[in-house]
Amino acid sequence: MRARIYQPARNAMQSGMGKTKTWVLEFAPAERREVDPLMGWTSSGDMNSQVRLRFDSLEAAKDYAREHGIEAVVLQPKRRKTNIRPRGYGENFATDRRQVWTH
Repeated sequence: MRARIYQPARNAMQSGMGKTKTWVLEFAPAERREVDPLMGWTSSGDMNSQVRLRFDSLEAAKDYAREHGIEAVVLQPKRRKTNIRPRGYGENFATDRRQVWTH
């Protein structure tokens, strides 16, 4: 079995970094998906494609893969530069602003 280990990206709908600290082990699909001719649903007989395991650290995910004989590829995350403004959200409503505030 083949799998990949990665850290999930942040949710595009939120600015926070929740649920991005864990590592995920996800199995590669063993067979391709097929379209059901009657209903039009996409399905596959591969049950491992539904399995997604979460770990607190990269080492724990690697150890699990090694113990169970899973060939795993580790994808390192691209680190995002933090955007911390000096005065934060309140700066949007500052009364001591020297510049004209526009959108």
